[in-house]
Amino acid sequence: MAAAVFRSGLCRIFRHRPSLGATALTFERARYTSRAVEKAQFIWMDGQLVPWDEANVHVLTHTLHYGLGAFEGIRCYECSDGRSAIFRLKDHIVRLNNSARILGLQCPYDVPTMIDACIETVKANQLKECYIRPLLYVGAGEMGLAATANPIRLSVAVWPWGAYLGDAGLDNGIRVRTSSYQRFHINSLMTKAKAVGHYINSILASIEARDAGYDESLMLDVDGYAAEGCGENLFIIRDGRVKTPPIATVLEGITRSSAIEILRAKDVEVVEERFTRDEVYIADEAFFTGTAAEVTPISSLDNRTIGSGKPGPITRSVQDEYFAAIKGERPDRSDWLTYI
Repeated sequence: MAAAVFRSGLCRIFRHRPSLGATALTFERARYTSRAVEKAQFIWMDGQLVPWDEANVHVLTHTLHYGLGAFEGIRCYECSDGRSAIFRLKDHIVRLNNSARILGLQCPYDVPTMIDACIETVKANQLKECYIRPLLYVGAGEMGLAATANPIRLSVAVWPWGAYLGDAGLDNGIRVRTSSYQRFHINSLMTKAKAVGHYINSILASIEARDAGYDESLMLDVDGYAAEGCGENLFIIRDGRVKTPPIATVLEGITRSSAIEILRAKDVEVVEERFTRDEVYIADEAFFTGTAAEVTPISSLDNRTIGSGKPGPITRSVQDEYFAAIKGERPDRSDWLTYI
């Protein structure tokens, strides 16, 4: 049974779920645009497809305690011709492999095997569109910070997932606030790794924004410059010129690189340089990119309306081209898609 749930002006469809109980109410209230995962049939674990409810790990799994692990978020789309295709699958898996190297994890699978695992899992679950979550994690065995003998395990889960920041957000833009939490220093944590433990920083900032009635947070770097959203890269447009923070302090977003490629193909100047939050205030347009967020316009930051307060022409052109590409409607970008 499905019920329409309205939160922060966004209409999303949630599956019926039992009460979470008093201990979870505060956290659930904060997650305005989140929703329960819709169960699929199988999860790929260490080379085997396991029934969803049997895909379990031991409570002493090392990553569960210490956060050392790497993951990816990938989308599979139903294309206009009815086929399904995974967006930039190889790029995501190469980044996953690179994250493992950065973290010193000896990945037991090569890139082609992990690509095949993602494809196999989507096919086994018979989903036309879905979110794909490969996770490399340190299994049970030794405990303590310097454990080195534990197995490195891989799982791949898939589930249906709509617009992360809401369909209304994609259409009309989202309200953003500057977070009190900073993006971490490049020598505190490794910014090129999409690491499990890194996301504590993002979770705190995301909950802070939603508890205050906003859709998302903008995080600054340790020098006070605009860095990124909680799970998105940032773009601003002023006088027809596009800026995005350099990758020194942010994750190298795959949707980010797609947006840059789209913009440059349209002969729009794109500059990767630092800028302050007040430059976002006076921008003509701004948007976030990410696998989950896709291309989401920003209508305001810290209650300052950006431009007209509606998605601008450059943002719309990136959205249009991006969604055409993921639907298989751009033959010149067919290399972004892995058909299954």
